[in-house]
Amino acid sequence: MQKLENIIFKDLNEVLFNKYALLLYEDQMLHNQVYNQFVSTLCKGKPPPDHYSRIPFMPISFFKNFRISTQKKTEHELVFKSSGTTGMNQSRHFVPKASVYIESFSKTFYRFYGPVKQMRVFALLPAYLEREGSSLIYMADHLIKQSEHPESGFYLYNMDELAQALSKKSKQKTLLIGVSFALLDLAEQHPQRLQNTIIMETGGMKGRRKELVREELHSILCQSFGVENIHSEYGMTELLSQAYSSGKGRFYTPPWMKVLVRDMNDPLSLLGFGKSGGINIIDLANMYSCPFIATQDLGRFYADKSFEVLGRFDDSDIRGCNLMVV
Repeated sequence: MQKLENIIFKDLNEVLFNKYALLLYEDQMLHNQVYNQFVSTLCKGKPPPDHYSRIPFMPISFFKNFRISTQKKTEHELVFKSSGTTGMNQSRHFVPKASVYIESFSKTFYRFYGPVKQMRVFALLPAYLEREGSSLIYMADHLIKQSEHPESGFYLYNMDELAQALSKKSKQKTLLIGVSFALLDLAEQHPQRLQNTIIMETGGMKGRRKELVREELHSILCQSFGVENIHSEYGMTELLSQAYSSGKGRFYTPPWMKVLVRDMNDPLSLLGFGKSGGINIIDLANMYSCPFIATQDLGRFYADKSFEVLGRFDDSDIRGCNLMVV
């Protein structure tokens, strides 16, 4: 798999993506005991997949109850944990090589937003800073360091200081990435017309506020800060790659990540463009855990390779997976 580390983070076409996905499927069946047992039970008697769309997708809830890895227990550099209320099982994502995650989020960010060195990065992520094992905090910390700007940094509840920093005119583009409830707090306490600023919400009210549909949240933030669009990040503990939206709720993935939509009544059946169903994700960066994930999110996939998140399954846990209830 080490060879794949050096080649997956490129402009993969359909042929190459399919080739690498099938290689990872074979590796999963050989070295991931949990995935092997899942597939063997679900697809007993069926031939192995000959295309990535026919690879079985493992329920994301398995990360809560099993150690999902192709590596030995001692072979990991990071362990990311999902958010959750007391008494809830947390997902745990064992990451053998931090370099794979860093390369994934760094190259994805560059594809959508350009060099982070040309930005000021403000991270308003109090709910994540208050717990350990957040993959989002790990990513934001690296983006802050990569920006090399003296004003870049994390903000917990120091809204006055953040508002003052945002009000400074700068030739450099500014990225304000924040959890939804904290961005709303900032909007109420310090409304101002921002210039040269990207506001990016990562979803989640964390029980601090009433849940809002994405359109309402974005409308409030646009009016309060005088920006045309609100950007969004779609990522989760169980994935090492992210998708981004520059507005209107349409997300795009990097070339090593694909979204498919499954039939709600048949987990092995995929739906066509524009139809609503469960979101399946192939993340080649997850080569050492599981690249084939059936999430608990509802969505639609479109012909332009964008996708839309519509909400969650009714029986899924409410946790910070970077989306709004619609």
